[in-house]
Amino acid sequence: METNALRKWIPASLRPYLLHTRPRSWAIVAAHMSVGFLLAVHLQIDGERIVQWLLAVLAWAVLGNGGTLAINSAYDRDEGDIGYLENPPPVPRHLARFAVLWMLAGFAPAALLGWRFLLAYLLCFLMSLAYSLPPLRCKARAGLDLLINSVGYGALTIYAGWAAAARPLEAPILNVVAAFGCFFIGFYPLTQIYQMEEDARRGDKTLTLMLGKTPALWVGMLGVAGGFAFLTSEALQHIYRLPPLLLLIPAAAWLWVLLPWYLHRQRVSVRWEQRRFYHALSAWALTDLAALLVFAWRA
Repeated sequence: METNALRKWIPASLRPYLLHTRPRSWAIVAAHMSVGFLLAVHLQIDGERIVQWLLAVLAWAVLGNGGTLAINSAYDRDEGDIGYLENPPPVPRHLARFAVLWMLAGFAPAALLGWRFLLAYLLCFLMSLAYSLPPLRCKARAGLDLLINSVGYGALTIYAGWAAAARPLEAPILNVVAAFGCFFIGFYPLTQIYQMEEDARRGDKTLTLMLGKTPALWVGMLGVAGGFAFLTSEALQHIYRLPPLLLLIPAAAWLWVLLPWYLHRQRVSVRWEQRRFYHALSAWALTDLAALLVFAWRA
């Protein structure tokens, strides 16, 4: 559907550039960021809040995230399927320059949301460059790849939603940010397992390649367990209107994703692992929803 829309509205010369911003990811990142925003406003929405949210989505999910993924494509030059984009088009000549300009454009809406949001955006912009660009290319340095992703996509994305509403650091956001940093520690190896062969051919030394599939899945399970530990800690420190038992629903979803993957890890195909990665996205979405419902209202 996104390809048909691009064919209808976008000139052919620009389509590969936009496809490499991976529009399918925009809604996913926007949804995760929205949890922080809705927690900050206690689910109370008015016209001013909608404008803040739209500016945050434009800056963070479309321009910041889209540019990050595009610059990653510019230097990876993957030929097979990549996250949020199957059968990617050949990397256009000026994709890296386009990606940097795309991210720089995000500073305009970010500046309208106050210094907290702007600082988070600046930090993610710098991490995006360090992640993909040589000579640093942290993506190819085992451990640094995990750190940047867990801080950027896990922790700072949900904080960005909170910051867009101009809220200071206070409960529940600290534990929620820490929790989703851990969840991304658990999620990130799952994004790499089905790309291990291609990463190895390119010479990238990712954490998953360094560890191997079995330890990488252990990292996934431990990261998810750490995330639920932080959410449970927040639920025990303060009294909220809805019971923390709601967190058992996403916990069961993560177990459904990870346990069969671990048990059958030596017998499954790359395609099966890629589908499992998208199932993990569904478990993440349930976690977002449960955290929002449990922590939106103090008793």
